[in-house]
Amino acid sequence: MPNANLQASFARAAELINQADALIIGAGAGIGVDSGLPDFRGNQGFWNAYPALAKAQLDFTEVANPRTFEKDPSLAWGFYGHRLDLYRKTMPNPGFEVLRKWSELVPLGHWIFTSNVDGQFQKAGFSEENINECHGSIHHLQCMGECVAGVWSAGEFTPQVDSTECRLTNDPPSCIACAGLARPNIVMFGDWNWVNERNQSQRRREAKWLDGVVNGLGNVVVVEIGAGTSIPSVRHFSHRISREFGARIIRINPREPQVPSSKDVGIAAGATTALQGIEAARLAISKQ
Repeated sequence: MPNANLQASFARAAELINQADALIIGAGAGIGVDSGLPDFRGNQGFWNAYPALAKAQLDFTEVANPRTFEKDPSLAWGFYGHRLDLYRKTMPNPGFEVLRKWSELVPLGHWIFTSNVDGQFQKAGFSEENINECHGSIHHLQCMGECVAGVWSAGEFTPQVDSTECRLTNDPPSCIACAGLARPNIVMFGDWNWVNERNQSQRRREAKWLDGVVNGLGNVVVVEIGAGTSIPSVRHFSHRISREFGARIIRINPREPQVPSSKDVGIAAGATTALQGIEAARLAISKQ
C-alpha cells in the first residue's frame, strides 16, 4: 500500500488528468524497466546486461558509436542485434494500457515524445502517426555510407547473436541501395551520419498537432515517465511544452521526481506503480 504522501500525489495527478483536453506523454528509458528491459544508467547497469562488454571494459558510449560499426561490425551488431531481438520479444508493461486509456479520454487527442528506440508504444497499440522518436528506432535501418538509401524497415533482418561474446554470428544487414553495411537508424554517440528523414516527418506531424491544440484552446497535461537528467532530451521537451502552452507536468521518476513548480506533480515511483495508482485515484474521484 503506497504511503500517504504518495497517495496524495496520485490524487493531485488524477485531478490534472481529469481536467486535461490534450495529453502529451514524455517517455525515457525508465518506462521500459517494468517491462523487463535493462537499465543502462551508468556503466554498472550496462555491464550487468552485457557481461562480455564488462570483461572487455567497453562502456556504452564506445559500443553505441558509429566507429564501432566501422572497426568491429560483428561486435556492434552483436550489441544492437541482441537489443533488436529483445525489444521484439518484450511485451509492454501494464502502465502502457493506462496511458492508452487516458489518451482516448482527452477531446483534443494525445502526442508521444520519447527518447526510447524500442518501439514499445507501437506494440502497445499507439498509432505511429502520434509519436516522435527523437533518437530514432532500432526497428529501422540506414546505410553506414552516405548513399541515397534513406531509412527502411529492419523487419527482414533476424540477428543471431552469441550472447557470451556479444557478437553477431550471421551476416549483418546490407544497404538496400549500395549493398554496403547497414546500421540501426538510431542517434549514437559521436554520430554525424544519422539519417533523420523519418524523424523530420515525425516532427512535422508534432508541430501540426500542437497547432491544433493551440487552436482548440486546450488544457494540456504532460505525463513524463522515466526520463532523467543524464540525457535530458525528454525533460527539455516537457519544460518547453510547459512554458509555451502553460502545461502542467506529472513527472514519474523514482530517482529524480523534482518538478519546476508547485502546480506540477512529482512522483518518486516506478512507471507501473505510479500510473496504476493515478488511475485508481482518478476512478475514485469520478465516482464521487
